[in-house]
Amino acid sequence: MIRCLWRLLAAFAWLVAAHGQAAGAASPLLDRTAAPAPDTAAAPSGHRPRIGLVLSGGGARGFAHVGILKALEAARVPVDVIAGTSMGAIIGGLYASGMDPAALEREILAVDWGRLFDDRPPRQDLTQRRKEEDFTYSPAVRLGFKDGQFQFPKGAVSSRSLELLLRRYTLHTRHLPDFDALPTPFRAVATDMETGEPVLLSSGDLAAALRASMSVPGVFSPLEWDGRILGDGGLVNNLPVDVARAMGAEIVIAVNIGTPLARRETLGTALGVTVQMINILTEQNVRRSIEGLNRRDLLLTPDLGSLTAASFDQGPALMAIGERYGASVIEALRRFALDEVAYAAWQSARQTRHEALLATLPDSLAFVRIEGVSSAQAARLMRQIDVAPGDALEPHRIEEDLGRLVALDDYVQLDYRLAPATDGTGEGLIYRLRDDDGARHQLRLGLNLQTDFQGQGDFRLRLSHTLRDAGHRGAQWRTRVELGATVALGTEWYQPLGDDRSRFTSAYADHELRKIEWFDAGGDPLALFHRRTTRIGADLGWHLGRAGNWGDVRVGAIAARRRSLIDYDNQRVGRGTLRDVGWREYAWRLAWVSDQLDHANFPGQGHRYQIEWQRGHYRARGTATDFIRWEASLNEVFRDGPHVWNLYGRLSRSTALPPGAADEYSLGGFQQLSGYRVGQVAGNALMLLRLGYYRRLSLNPGVARALFVGGTLEAGGAWDATERLRLSGYRDNLRWGSSAYLGADTAIGPVYLGLVHAPRGYTGLYFLLGKP
Repeated sequence: MIRCLWRLLAAFAWLVAAHGQAAGAASPLLDRTAAPAPDTAAAPSGHRPRIGLVLSGGGARGFAHVGILKALEAARVPVDVIAGTSMGAIIGGLYASGMDPAALEREILAVDWGRLFDDRPPRQDLTQRRKEEDFTYSPAVRLGFKDGQFQFPKGAVSSRSLELLLRRYTLHTRHLPDFDALPTPFRAVATDMETGEPVLLSSGDLAAALRASMSVPGVFSPLEWDGRILGDGGLVNNLPVDVARAMGAEIVIAVNIGTPLARRETLGTALGVTVQMINILTEQNVRRSIEGLNRRDLLLTPDLGSLTAASFDQGPALMAIGERYGASVIEALRRFALDEVAYAAWQSARQTRHEALLATLPDSLAFVRIEGVSSAQAARLMRQIDVAPGDALEPHRIEEDLGRLVALDDYVQLDYRLAPATDGTGEGLIYRLRDDDGARHQLRLGLNLQTDFQGQGDFRLRLSHTLRDAGHRGAQWRTRVELGATVALGTEWYQPLGDDRSRFTSAYADHELRKIEWFDAGGDPLALFHRRTTRIGADLGWHLGRAGNWGDVRVGAIAARRRSLIDYDNQRVGRGTLRDVGWREYAWRLAWVSDQLDHANFPGQGHRYQIEWQRGHYRARGTATDFIRWEASLNEVFRDGPHVWNLYGRLSRSTALPPGAADEYSLGGFQQLSGYRVGQVAGNALMLLRLGYYRRLSLNPGVARALFVGGTLEAGGAWDATERLRLSGYRDNLRWGSSAYLGADTAIGPVYLGLVHAPRGYTGLYFLLGKP
C-alpha cells in the first residue's frame, strides 16, 4: 500500500511540475504570437538584437520543445542564450551543449523511457539471492531503517538511469568554467527546498544541474548542490523570462507547455482539489513571467491536448505537435530570421565551439578505478568491470559496468567521471559509488490474497528484515515473518566466502504452522490438519555466472521436527480414521536454481529451472525409515511479437511421511489446477503441466505498470508416492483446469481477476493478489 501512496504522490507531483499554466497561456490577452515586428530601425548599424529562448517545465510535454527548436532552425532564427526549467532545462541544456534538433530527436526516440525510470537493473543481471525475493515480496514496498527511524524513499521514481543518460550527453562539457562557455550560453533554474528561493545554476556539473532542475518533489529525490537541497525549478519559476533578460536577451521567445487546469468532473476528490489548488497557486509564477514579456517578444503555447506530464511514451507525437505548431507560427518567427549567409555563419560558429569541446574527450583511458567504497570492496567490484586502462572512451560500456555493479548491491550514488592522470599522461575513468547507510536495515513487505467468491479464500502477509553488512565480507542476517493462513518465523545468516564472493555458507532456522484441508471426491472438506514444522539447516553454496546472476547450487544438511495435528472441531470423519502424528527428519540436500526471467510477475522471455533433492531418514514411534524427497520445476517463457507463451511444469515426490500424516503436496487454486479449491488435490506425489498465454493491453494502466489479458490450460494430479503415475489412464489419474483472466502488474504485486473452469471441479470467478 505504501507504494500505491507513492504513486499517487508521483502523479500529484507531476501535475505540480506541469503547473497548469495553460489557462493563462491560452488567454487572448496574453498571446503574443501576433505582436508587431520589433522596431529595429533604432538599432545601431550592424547590430543584431540578442535573442533568448525560454523553455518551461512540464514533464514529458517538454518533448514539444524539440519540435519548436526544429521550427526555429527552419525559420533561420538564431538563439543566443537559453534559460530553462525542469524538462525545459534538459532540452535547452542539451541543445546549448551543442546538440542540434535532429540529434535531440534521434536520442529521444532511441531511449526506452519505461526502462529509464525503473529503479532496478534488468532482472537477469541481479544475483540469484535478490531474484528470489521477487517471488515473495513486492519490489516496490521497500523501506530502510536508520537511527531509530524508517527511511522512506525520497522519490517514487529512480533517477539513476536518467542521470547516466545526461552524463553521456554532457561528458564533453566537463572542463568548462561556467555555462557561458557552452556553444550556446545557458542557465537552469532549481528551487532551494529549505528556503523556497529560486536557485540559478550557471556553472559546475551540467548533467547534475539538469537533473536538479527536474527534481520533481515526490517523483525524483532532491539533489544536493553546494550544501543546498535542490528541487524542481518549476515550483518558483517555471518560465524563467527574467533569467534570459539577465543573460542579455533583448528579445525573448518563450515556450510554455504547461498542463491545462483540471475540469469540474475531476474535482470530486480531496486529491483532485488539492492538485488543482497547487496548480492555481503555481500558475501565478508563470503569469508573472508572461507579464514580463514586451511587444518585441514572442510567446508560444502549443496545444498538446490530453497528453500529460507523464506521457513519456508519446515522445514522437509530442515532438510532431511542437513542430507543426512551430510551422503554424512561421511568419511570427521570421521576424527574427537572418538571411541564409548570416544564419550559416552563426550555425558554423556554434558548431565550431561544439567540435572544440568534443575534441577534449580522451581517445583512450589512462586508468580505471572505483571510489566511494572500501579498498577491499573496490578490489572485489573491479572484477565486474570490463572497461580497462587503454580502452577507448565508450559511455555505453561504462553504463553496462555500472549496471552490473548495481545488480550486486544498492547504492545511493552510482556515477562516473573523467579525471586527469597524476602523471599528466591523459585522463582516466573513475566510477563513483556510495552505499546507502539507511538501507543497511531493509524491510520488505509482501501480500497474498485470493478468493473464489464461494466462501473459500486465503490471506497472507509477509514481512522480512535484512541487516546488510552484518559481518565480514558483506554478511547478511535476514529474518522473516508470515501471518495468515500460514504462520511462520524464520531467520538466516548468509556469509559470502572468498575475495570474489562466488561461494557462500548459509545457516538457517524456521518454524511454520500451516493449515491443510482434506477433501472428499466431491470437493467438500472432510478434515483440517495443522502441520507444525521446525527446521534447522546449513548449506555450502556456489553462485553461478560472473556476478552470481545465473543461479545457485547448494549442498547441505537439514534436521526437522514435524507434527500433523487434527482439528477435531472441523472433521467429518470418524475419530478412529485419522490421528495425530509426530516425527523427526534428518537429511542431506542438494539444490540448484537457474533464473533468467526478465520479470517476476509477467515475464516476456527467459526461463526458471529449479531442482531440490533430499535423502535421509525419519523417526516415528521409535522406528527409523529411510526416505527420498525431490521436487523439480521448469518455467519457459517465449515471446512472439506482442504474444507471450508460457510453459510450466512441476514434479514432486516424497516418501518422508509416516502413516496417518497429512499429504505432503497439494494442487488447487488459480493456475494450480484452476477450478479446484486450494489444497483439494493432494498426495505425496504430484504433477502439474500448464500452458499459458497473455499479451499486454495498450491501455493506460494508471497505478499499474501494465495490464494484461490471458488464459491457461492446465493438467495435473496427485497420488500416493507408492503408486506409479499411469498417464495411459488419464481419465482417472489426471485432472484438467483452465482460466481466462485480466491481469495487472501493480506496485504491491500482480493482480488477477479471472474466470476458472474444471470439468470435475467448478466454474466461477477468481481473484488473486500475488503470485499464483
